[in-house]
Amino acid sequence: MATSLIEHDLKATIRTIANYPKPGIMFRDITTLLGDARAFRRAVDELVQPWAGAKIDKVAGVEARGFILGGAVAHQVSAGFIPIRKKGKLPHTTVRIAYSLEYGLDEMEMHEDAVTRGDRIILVDDLIATGGTAEGAVKLLRNAGAQVLAACFIIDLPELGGADKLRKLELPVRTLVSFEGH
Repeated sequence: MATSLIEHDLKATIRTIANYPKPGIMFRDITTLLGDARAFRRAVDELVQPWAGAKIDKVAGVEARGFILGGAVAHQVSAGFIPIRKKGKLPHTTVRIAYSLEYGLDEMEMHEDAVTRGDRIILVDDLIATGGTAEGAVKLLRNAGAQVLAACFIIDLPELGGADKLRKLELPVRTLVSFEGH
């Protein structure tokens, strides 16, 4: 977790939308953070800070906000980028995994040639909630032979246990801010 000053500054740029996408959910919207150049830069810098100077081959980002953040992180660490998308969205031959998410079941995939065995990869997304999507992405990458070094998120919803689920996979987790509840 970043220092409380950084957390406070970043948290102030994240919009909360009540009852979206369904009643009882407090949606944490990072589009306001992305629209603030200073906050966006700070978030990316903080996400990559532990790996500055390390050998990172690729950054994997989960559709869709993970593409924005993952692309910026990949640029910062001079690495390639792997898009992990919902089933049927990639144009070339893919590998796929089914996973559980907060609102049901889904499948995600990446191009079969996106990973070279032994690639050192960081997974990036905007938020970790129940951890189903991130866990699926980690398993997809590992099944392809990647060495997943860490998972990074701007937001953690600790009550939902997703970060702990990833830690049980022996994966370091980096988050910048946390919110109580859903």
